[in-house]
Amino acid sequence: MSVAVRMRRIGKLAKKRFYFRIGVINEQKNRDGRVLEDIGTYEPAKKENNFKINLGRYEYWKAKGAVISPTVRSLVKKGTKK
Repeated sequence: MSVAVRMRRIGKLAKKRFYFRIGVINEQKNRDGRVLEDIGTYEPAKKENNFKINLGRYEYWKAKGAVISPTVRSLVKKGTKK
């Protein structure tokens, strides 16, 4: 079973304000399917502190060979620069 670290949309808080969870998901499942583990959140409407991730679990899954989506990879890169 191959896994991927990617974002899944949770819902709309208000009109056009989306909220995402970053999770480890089986690659054959759809975007909003069952998740193996939630490792972070992302709320693009907020200006600051809009991204949180458990870097320990992120590195664990990355070492296990999980495919990291380009969006999650860029968010982690931006989040660790601070």
